[in-house]
Order: sequence, then C-alpha cells, then structure tokens
Amino acid sequence: MRNILVVNSSISGEKGQSSQLIHSFLSALPASAKVQELDLNQAGLTHLTMPEIAAWMTPENDRSADQQQLAAVSDGLIAQVKAADVILIGVPMYNFGVPSQLKAWFDRIARAGVTFKYTDKGPVGLLDDKPVVFFLTRGGLYKDLPQDTQTPYLVNFFNFIGLRNLHFIFAEGLNMGAEPAAAALEAARVAIAELRGNLAA
Repeated sequence: MRNILVVNSSISGEKGQSSQLIHSFLSALPASAKVQELDLNQAGLTHLTMPEIAAWMTPENDRSADQQQLAAVSDGLIAQVKAADVILIGVPMYNFGVPSQLKAWFDRIARAGVTFKYTDKGPVGLLDDKPVVFFLTRGGLYKDLPQDTQTPYLVNFFNFIGLRNLHFIFAEGLNMGAEPAAAALEAARVAIAELRGNLAA
C-alpha cells in the first residue's frame, strides 16, 4: 500500500464520521505510505454536462482550448485512480443515496474507451484491479436490507470500470442514540484494523 488515494465526500468535512473512519485506517500505516487526499467538497465538480462529454469524445488534437480544459478535469481524476495502489472512499448516506459530489466524481472517472469499453459480449472494465475500501456511515440501519441503495450501486459501478476487489466498512445507527452510535463506530474500527492487516499482508 504505497500509494493511497483518499476520496472524502462528507459535507461535514473532517468532522464527518466517514472521514474519521478513513483517518482510523490511515493512522497505523507505515511512514512510507504516500497519501493523496481528494476532498470533493473542495474540488468544485459540477453536474456533468454535454459540452464536457463532447470534449472527451473529440480527438485530443482536435479539441478547442475550452475542450482541452474540460477534458483535463476527467483526465486528472482518472490519473489519480490509476496511480493509486489502494483507494479509500468515504460514503455517508444522504437521502438513501450517495452524496451528489461523489456522483459527480463517478461521472468523471467512467469514460468510454478510457476506463471501460463496450464489446459484443457486453461492457468490459479497463482499469487494473486494486483494493477499493468504502466507509459507509448511516444514521439508520440499512445493511443487507432492500433500503440499502448504496452498496449494490457501488458494486455495479466499480465492477463496470474493472475494479472488483471491493471492501465495505459499515457504521450504522449513528442517529439512533449515543450508545448504539458508539458501539457501531467501535465495531467499524475493529473491522478497519482487520482489513488493514489483510491488505498489508
């Protein structure tokens, strides 16, 4: 785990529970680990637009200056993903979905011909597989229930671009009282320590 990409999407920033769980994962890593942090609240990614998609679809040498600038956003984000050995993603639940700023990041790293392609046998992911760890924090209880709209979506999306080595850390019931919240966070930290050891092995 030399190169680690951290993607935070909590609107609470460093105070967010998903962000704090990521820091728990990072806290025991060796000094040689290089961590690149992407705070999607600061990244300024807007909703995806047709001009941006058109820039991707235009051959690089034919792009206008504006198209070069638009394409550079996605190019840079995909380069971060490719360079990472491990990706850590904070995923709080907002209104049964992933944060919209996280969806905006997804929209930039899913690129036809770059991170996936369509074939006569179906879509094929083009990214080299690597561990991706999701830190899912929820106010209520959703794991393994039909109301968990996040986990299947995350699996489908990352499998689509070629990433299948997926790991999930859950901290649920965080708004159901101080005692259940504390127990959930402690269980998550135990799971984090075990997973960190497995990934480092």
